[in-house]
Amino acid sequence: MVKFVMCLTRHPDLSREEFQEYWLNSHGPFFRKFQAVHKAGKYTQLHTLTTPLNANLIASRGMTAEYDGIVEVEFESEQAFMDAMSTEEGQRLGAALLEDEGRFIDHSKSTAFMAVEHEV
Repeated sequence: MVKFVMCLTRHPDLSREEFQEYWLNSHGPFFRKFQAVHKAGKYTQLHTLTTPLNANLIASRGMTAEYDGIVEVEFESEQAFMDAMSTEEGQRLGAALLEDEGRFIDHSKSTAFMAVEHEV
């Protein structure tokens, strides 16, 4: 099992609350509707809390600002992810998802990567 992980920074025109509301109630259901096309497993959104605790954690460690959220999508393997994305239907859906992401994500300040989970 591998995970597609994306650390998200909101579009500059949106508040964190607007970003998280759109992500949860518009983009999330849109992704879930076509989840089988991508052969994706569990889809998890992690919404950053707006709390002074985050500023204290960042300051105490000299870190950069937190992301507005993180998404994790499970896939059977890297190959399964690549296979799903390379189909004609997968490419159309990928383009539609990217277009929708442009409504609430600042891609220039976000990042994405494939990862494997180790529970310790």
